[in-house]
Amino acid sequence: MGRGGGAVEDVPVGAVVYGPDGTELAVGRNERELTGDPTAHAEVLALRRAAARLGRWRLDDCTLVVTLEPCTMCAGALVLARISTVVFGAWEPKTGAAGSLWDVLRDRRLNHRPEVYAGVLAAENATLLRAFFR
Repeated sequence: MGRGGGAVEDVPVGAVVYGPDGTELAVGRNERELTGDPTAHAEVLALRRAAARLGRWRLDDCTLVVTLEPCTMCAGALVLARISTVVFGAWEPKTGAAGSLWDVLRDRRLNHRPEVYAGVLAAENATLLRAFFR
């Protein structure tokens, strides 16, 4: 899922948006250190690129797969983009917004709730992230 941030010393989180037929539409990796942009998280960049490629902001027939549980900003962006499915690897107990600390993606007060598959290849993704922080 994500060896994305390795070259620029950013947290190695990668995200991919897939279309309804499984076609890879867009890829993002954390680029905060590279760009100095605090919103340059892998999920946000992948959503922007997928929307640009499709020519529409509603990604209601798409799936996003990401290395790490989305933060509140990214979870909000996923809801606003109407993404249909979110798949993530490692849990993030400090900032996670898909079930760890918060559960933005399943909040019944919001107008959209994607299907969530959590902890997919969690051990492998956690190992990748731990290695970065050593």
